[in-house]
Amino acid sequence: MAKVDNKKLEKIVGKDNVRDDLGTRYVYGSDSSVHEALAWSVVRPETKEQVQKIIRYANSEKIPVIARGSGSGMSGQAVPIKGGIVLDLKKMNKIIDINLEDGYCRVEAGVIDDDLNRALKPHGVFYPVAPASSRVATIGGEIANNASGVRSVKYGAVRDSVLGMEVVMANGKLVHLGSRTRVEAAGYQMDRLMVGSEGTLGIIVEAMLKFVPIPKYRCLGVSNFNSLEEAGDTIASIMSSGAQPSLLELMDNVAITAVNKTMDMGLPDVEAILMFEADGMVKEAVDFEIEKMKKICEDNKGFGIEYSYEADKRTKLFAGRKKLFPALSKYKDLYSCTSLADDMAVPYSKMTKMARKIHEIAKKNNVIMTAYGHCGSGCMHTKILMDATKGKQWYNAKNAVKEIYEYVSEMGGTTSAEHGIGLSKAPAFKLEKKDSLQFMKAIKHALDPNNILNPGKMMDAPDDWVTATKLRYNVN
Repeated sequence: MAKVDNKKLEKIVGKDNVRDDLGTRYVYGSDSSVHEALAWSVVRPETKEQVQKIIRYANSEKIPVIARGSGSGMSGQAVPIKGGIVLDLKKMNKIIDINLEDGYCRVEAGVIDDDLNRALKPHGVFYPVAPASSRVATIGGEIANNASGVRSVKYGAVRDSVLGMEVVMANGKLVHLGSRTRVEAAGYQMDRLMVGSEGTLGIIVEAMLKFVPIPKYRCLGVSNFNSLEEAGDTIASIMSSGAQPSLLELMDNVAITAVNKTMDMGLPDVEAILMFEADGMVKEAVDFEIEKMKKICEDNKGFGIEYSYEADKRTKLFAGRKKLFPALSKYKDLYSCTSLADDMAVPYSKMTKMARKIHEIAKKNNVIMTAYGHCGSGCMHTKILMDATKGKQWYNAKNAVKEIYEYVSEMGGTTSAEHGIGLSKAPAFKLEKKDSLQFMKAIKHALDPNNILNPGKMMDAPDDWVTATKLRYNVN
């Protein structure tokens, strides 16, 4: 283990906020991905001034620093593959200001998404990003990965909600990026560069976020389909019709089976279920959107259609999709649900082909895969279900991931829609962005010449994600 002077760190944040025992390092050695590696120390700052001092020390000693929120990332972004200091920002969790007059709020990086929305709700507004992990995901982590969620089809991703931020750079300097205004045309948009940078360019310590009014009316509908093709055609038709869904979600038969097995929901045994939602301040406008999407479902052989404005009924209709990720781990005994090729995006017209191809590739490589996700944004989620203790299964999974991303590229898609690159998706990312890798590396070197900020990720990640770190499984 490389040497970190914990005494110096303790002088900055206090003895209780510095840990280097094996148990703590083990806990912070993984996130929600398949990867695992040990840091040298875990440090928990409480102020941005403390972050500055930690970064200055690390930069002077060329010690890696990995910023971390709740560790809900699925691609290995927070895994310390070069060792160093894991900087746990969860103690920086203050909601500093809710400015209703100017339409923004200021929050520290460690604020939890759901906590922010609980604070905003009495004011009749909400922060709309809504990732599935909103109960634990921190704002800093969401910004670093340009997260999004089920309502991205209408409200966009994090990048669309960020007005500005405060960032500690690799030299320890605190910089203010962006503006408090809704529009800005003054020079390079450095705040937008930080969104999605996965902690490789700076440590986000504070953010200014815009919010939107909570819709007065919200209606959720569900339609069943006997084929993925019919569901896929419905998605493309809805998105090309001029309809304005606030949610458009797909579940395939693997997902349906997992949910029924885990939650006993009694969902129909069909190839696909499509969920569609409209929201707004005027009920007649929401009625119009729902009827329009319902008609499109019917025209594409959708059946068993039901919808509701009632909150309890909407919760019941959406429960399977809401808890799908953990449910997939119960799909088959001894099988694990792994996040590998799990959030690609393709054009709407290619959704059907992508969903079908996922199952073809899974069968070819002797693994189980599911196709679901935020299809209104073109985002196709998939998880690889396999016996993760078997080395052969990892070999098969590696081949499946490669084939999936090759097909995504053929379809004109992108490697990651919302979960980021980290380690798992780096090989495909490098191929997709081959024309701009040199620019990314030049920016990284200019802002972090000693390469201390989350080194070995994204364009600098190893080409073989299976051997990049120890896997979080006992592999035979």
